[in-house]
Amino acid sequence: MPRLIKNGAVVEDRWTLLREAASLAELPAGIPVIVPLALWRTERAALSERGEVGVWLKPDDEPEALAEDIAMLPLIAIDFPKFTDGRGYSIAQLLRTGHRFTGELRAIGDVLRDQLYYMRQCGFDAFAVRADKSLEDALQALTDFSDGYQATVREPIPLFRRRTSPGLVRETSPAANDPS
Repeated sequence: MPRLIKNGAVVEDRWTLLREAASLAELPAGIPVIVPLALWRTERAALSERGEVGVWLKPDDEPEALAEDIAMLPLIAIDFPKFTDGRGYSIAQLLRTGHRFTGELRAIGDVLRDQLYYMRQCGFDAFAVRADKSLEDALQALTDFSDGYQATVREPIPLFRRRTSPGLVRETSPAANDPS
């Protein structure tokens, strides 16, 4: 069974990603599947009855296409066809903040270690790292930085506001403040 990073741990992936599924007849029975948006649009009612179904979006798909389905979807996957294509970051941000998606948001495709920290800041909580890369090594990327300055999905209050607001100041260890 394939593995992925989810909620900060390496876990077994129980979902099957169907990249080329064009009809319901092609779906394996009895297992959770992630289908292309095009199939979801044409077979929404039948897929909803099937049970656990997630949808994957290409970089040029509009997240608004899922607006009325957000509450029923347990998983949305966003495809990164190549490392340099950053449109998925914006899609994730829109799904989390604009559409209030609370299910699993998974990055798929050409997902590499260097992207994970930033993907998590945009709202991703699961990462299907490229097959030729180490999941254990990629997992370490989630701790590459201790804090960020800007507001993100994960931390909506920017650092300068957290530092100046008494109720928002985080506890830090003395070692974290030691300039030596």
